[in-house]
Amino acid sequence: MSERAAPFYCPYCGDEDLRPGEEGHGAWECAACNRAFTLKFRGLLARGVQRNDGGGEQI
Repeated sequence: MSERAAPFYCPYCGDEDLRPGEEGHGAWECAACNRAFTLKFRGLLARGVQRNDGGGEQI
């Protein structure tokens, strides 16, 4: 996958005036609040795993 993940709004102030950052892939800068942040893929959630009332996992 070569496309860049693009946020729709700043996670801090909610403004939509975002620009790609100079720090590298996934870096974004918000012109409204002057903050820089990154997007990072954390992983996939397991399918079919459900929590029961006791807090444990049930398949």
